[in-house]
Amino acid sequence: MSTNGTPPNTPAAPTGDRSISRRTSLRLAAAAALLPALGATAAPAAARPRPSRAKKVLVFSRTAGFRHDSIPDGIAAVKALGAGNGFAVDATEDAAAFTARNLARYDTVVFLSTTGDVLDAAQQTAFEGWIRHGGGYVGVHAAADTEYDWPFYGGLVCGYFHSHPAIQQATIKVEDRAHPATAHLGETWTRTDEWYNYRTNPRSTAHVLASLDESSYTGGNMNGDHPIAWVHEYEGGRVFYTGLGHTKESYADPVFRQHLLGGIRYALGETKADCRAESGYRHLFDGRNTDGWKQAGPGSFALKDGTLTSEGGMGLFWYAAKEFTSYSLKLDWKTAGDDNSGIFVGFPPPGDDPWVAVDNGYEIQIDATDVDEKTTGSVYGFQSADLAARDAALNPPGEWNTYEIRAQGERLRIWLNGTRINDFTNREPARSLAGHIGIQNHGADDEVAFRNIRIKELR
Repeated sequence: MSTNGTPPNTPAAPTGDRSISRRTSLRLAAAAALLPALGATAAPAAARPRPSRAKKVLVFSRTAGFRHDSIPDGIAAVKALGAGNGFAVDATEDAAAFTARNLARYDTVVFLSTTGDVLDAAQQTAFEGWIRHGGGYVGVHAAADTEYDWPFYGGLVCGYFHSHPAIQQATIKVEDRAHPATAHLGETWTRTDEWYNYRTNPRSTAHVLASLDESSYTGGNMNGDHPIAWVHEYEGGRVFYTGLGHTKESYADPVFRQHLLGGIRYALGETKADCRAESGYRHLFDGRNTDGWKQAGPGSFALKDGTLTSEGGMGLFWYAAKEFTSYSLKLDWKTAGDDNSGIFVGFPPPGDDPWVAVDNGYEIQIDATDVDEKTTGSVYGFQSADLAARDAALNPPGEWNTYEIRAQGERLRIWLNGTRINDFTNREPARSLAGHIGIQNHGADDEVAFRNIRIKELR
């Protein structure tokens, strides 16, 4: 929220922007994020900001059981993705590469359709230590058919292989459209692959990105809840696993390659995401319709591809069907550049007047370049975010972020991409955290998109 005039009971207008260098860097990041990111068609090196040392990925494809003939295609695909996106790639089937000294050269290890027992005890210990020091792991397909007697690895991959039916077409339900591995997909993804069943369901310990619609093919045995791609943090490391990638054709498919690239970027730490396990939420906006929502004031939100994008302003799109008292609200958001918006909580029905929310509720801000107490992650005008934590967790313009806004009594906590960045207590008798929730369309020059607005009411 930034205005030319200040309505009654509204915090004072900003006294100044952040430094020009910060604004410029954000705009450069936005431009880089919007460039192509697939193989040889990706942006040239000069178009992306580079770290002092290029990130390095080790592809490990040793097999002690079934060997997939798609492994050479997978290695070639990861190397092409690295060449186009600024990370170096080595490939090996030599388990002797798993020493503390050698692993320290790498930021992420990809287990590409490994099978069976591929590391000895000393190599396992080296890998465990490397993960605990922040290493990234990417497991592809038969990585789940690996190291059944190594408990650490079982917790890492989060779901051992059980069985599979014949290769066939199936429909994937995309559950998280903010994570870089799945943000490019629609609500469903139809493809042909070898569909693994898993011995346990990873949903309680990992954040599920996509699951199989078991009614769309034959041979699924997970009782209708069939995760097929997921992420989580494990003992200090970042983990991405995808059950896709059995066929050679997968690695020539740009949609699958983008899925794989997003997982690698997450494991490398180049992009942030909320990877906490999630259950018990229901959708207020599921991407299909806006039942229960109303617009207050000018402007609107356009609905396209499961996404609400702000148009015009200044107004408020609010959920009129119910008020909430104690809850966890999650939503995904993305700015196009240096744009302004916010999420309002704890306000009475505004009718056609969006200033009711301003005067009576609290706004969790989205704005890259305002003053501290009015910038992204702040409770607008009342309390700044922890700026160091916010900056470390924030994805740049052009990439999706996820907020969790948790209201319990008069305590309001805010998580950005899984990192807590604000902890605020309402002490104003005229205000309360109980009430309606809404998203702001700030003005004609501000373009902010929202997806997957969901809520879990708390006791």
